[in-house]
Amino acid sequence: MIPWLGPEPVFPPVSQALSHPNGLLAAGGDLSSRRILTAYSEGIFPWFSEGEPILWWSPAPRMVMFPDELKVSRSLAKTLRNLDYEVRVDAAFFEVMRACSEPRAGQDGTWIVPEMVAAYCRLHQLGYAHSFETWMDGELVGGLYGVSIGRMFYGESMFSRRRDASKLAFVHMVRHLQAQGVAMIDCQMHTEHLASLGARLISRDVFLATLKESIRHPQPDQMWDYHYRHESS
Repeated sequence: MIPWLGPEPVFPPVSQALSHPNGLLAAGGDLSSRRILTAYSEGIFPWFSEGEPILWWSPAPRMVMFPDELKVSRSLAKTLRNLDYEVRVDAAFFEVMRACSEPRAGQDGTWIVPEMVAAYCRLHQLGYAHSFETWMDGELVGGLYGVSIGRMFYGESMFSRRRDASKLAFVHMVRHLQAQGVAMIDCQMHTEHLASLGARLISRDVFLATLKESIRHPQPDQMWDYHYRHESS
């Protein structure tokens, strides 16, 4: 049994998370900005499907990206050099979330339900949720979104409408956040896609220690002022 959350944004210790399913910690509560930010600051995130109660997770081990470990393959480096594209921040946050919520091939439904879209759009309005977007010919073709507290970034989801479009946004995000002093990007769950870009699994203790140190540092004033345009030669 897992605890059912009450009206206050208080969570059980993450050490109480289940092993099967990995990381399930609690259920219930709400998606208020206060509760979600409390959750992220403790290494917890919401993840549930349509028709389920709100479920809160803290898996172990944890998939993360250390920015200095970013891997750019030869083919991706060629794409970065040879395509005409722009990377923008927060130009179309809602559109990125809506694109991420579209069902993927081989998947039934989505966990980015309307309540989640509304909750993260509120966080965006408060300055905590951000999107990195790939644009080509004036069209949004890929990107990702996540939550930022202090100098910690928690990646949530990404999408592509053209080949490698989300990877372009991801590479620019990692390099930009590294320049802004971000030491770790939370990727939550292991995927081969993220592993190919350099993300790896770490223990919960290491994750929480790095998180605690990262969120106590203030963000640079220009952290979200980013716009990159590339024209192939």
